[in-house]
Amino acid sequence: MSEIAGLLTAPDRDAYLTGLAEDGPVSRGTYVDGTPIWLVTGYPESVTVLTDPRFSSDITKQRKIDLAAAIGLPEDVAPYLLHTLGAYDPPDHTRLRRLVSREFTARRVERLRPRIQEITDALLAGLPEEFDLIERYAYPLPIEVICELLGVPAGDRDTWRTWTAGLGAPDLDRIAEGARGLVGYMRDLIAAKRRAPGDDLLSGLVKVREDDGDRLSDEELISLSISILIAGHETTVGLISQSVRLILTRGLRIDDVEAAVEEFLRFSGPAEIAVMRYTLEPVDLGGTAIPAGEAVQVVYAAANRDPRRFDRPGLLDPHRPDNAHLGFGHGIHYCLGAALARAEAQIALTGLFDRFPGLTLAGEAGWQPGMKRALTGLPVRTSPPA
Repeated sequence: MSEIAGLLTAPDRDAYLTGLAEDGPVSRGTYVDGTPIWLVTGYPESVTVLTDPRFSSDITKQRKIDLAAAIGLPEDVAPYLLHTLGAYDPPDHTRLRRLVSREFTARRVERLRPRIQEITDALLAGLPEEFDLIERYAYPLPIEVICELLGVPAGDRDTWRTWTAGLGAPDLDRIAEGARGLVGYMRDLIAAKRRAPGDDLLSGLVKVREDDGDRLSDEELISLSISILIAGHETTVGLISQSVRLILTRGLRIDDVEAAVEEFLRFSGPAEIAVMRYTLEPVDLGGTAIPAGEAVQVVYAAANRDPRRFDRPGLLDPHRPDNAHLGFGHGIHYCLGAALARAEAQIALTGLFDRFPGLTLAGEAGWQPGMKRALTGLPVRTSPPA
């Protein structure tokens, strides 16, 4: 029986994730707290779970697992962090997605491209000959972008950086502190936007209203703004930094950055597991009978290396055609910020290697232990040592 908790200590994360598929595309496993779950590692089986209405995303529709306790969220703030956009079923999901999509539009993201380029150029201009890519480039770029998009004051960014870091910590006390800090901060920021709205996304979400008068509640606003804030910087930091590490460690030359970013998402994307699903009725999945009321965990990282879907899946191919990876999910819960993450990664990689074509590693990468694939440091030099 495979354990999701093994990700916390696996010395070779890629090997561990790939190994989860050894028992077949659908197998019995355990969650981080030891609760029995079903692991889905096959690509077609994963797509079924992500699109079939017999699988629910709503944690309240099951009794098998106490997700808040398993990941260390206090009861008073758990609803705000567990009831994200990805944890609703239709018609609630349809309503929320429609309201959010009225403000978080492709046009708004496209308007951000020149600003992303400005931030990128400014960061590159201030870099020394040797620096930590995470601290000086991969982290500040998406932080600046998502904060400007949401309307988070510049002076507050270091404060909530500590809280968001706490959410990914193995220490339950730090998780609780981070959760409470973020919820309280967002409650105050939303109140401030109501008093003095701006041209930012959060102000738009506060004001958005359908023709029938429907609007986002305070709890929905807090939950959505936190999920946008976290997803909007953590995953992009991971995508940029891990892409640079792969380019440097494998000596890759990138002439099509859009295709390369898609392959980095497939091969080593920051989103390795999906939001938990729950069977609403008995389901036959890939020849395996799953009873009603069971917790089902899709493992994106394993599905993205399914040889039934990808030719030579263990090969990192920046020119890979037909790259229908699950790096941003699939179906109605497909990542709302996918276009923004792609734009940031493409601009960041192009800018970095155009300015420093001789960029090299200057030391070992540091990895953060935990459920998410995250680098804590990546020392680099702008040119090879003499």
